[in-house]
Amino acid sequence: MTTLYDVPAEDLIEAVAEKIESELEAPEWAEYTKNGTGREFPPEQENFWSYRAASLLRKVAVDGPVGVERLRTAYGDAANGTTRYRVRPPRKKEGSGNVIRTALQQLEEAGYIETSEKRGRTISGDGRALLDETATEVLEALDRPELERYA
Repeated sequence: MTTLYDVPAEDLIEAVAEKIESELEAPEWAEYTKNGTGREFPPEQENFWSYRAASLLRKVAVDGPVGVERLRTAYGDAANGTTRYRVRPPRKKEGSGNVIRTALQQLEEAGYIETSEKRGRTISGDGRALLDETATEVLEALDRPELERYA
């Protein structure tokens, strides 16, 4: 059986984003907000919200149980943070907590993520099934000989 670890992350995230796009609705403020403190402009992708939610779903499945603070660090900006005239060394900037928290809440309402007591969020059975089924579809679509050993 193919799992989420057997396919490239970017291909899996793209396929999951297409599946959950109809279930999740981006908030009104999502097109105006930045996705981190080190950013100057909002994201330019038209379906940014579904991509971020799919990425969060995979991240929770791989790293879970995980909280918003650790996810802010993971989605932060390491090298492109604000630097003064490129003289100061770069500082790590955190990602937007509101974007992450709202997307996690929507995934939780859809039944893909569960909140565990004092531990953060973990993947539910439905979320794991969605990721594994999508990974199987992605592996079949890739048709790469080097990935056939995982099938």
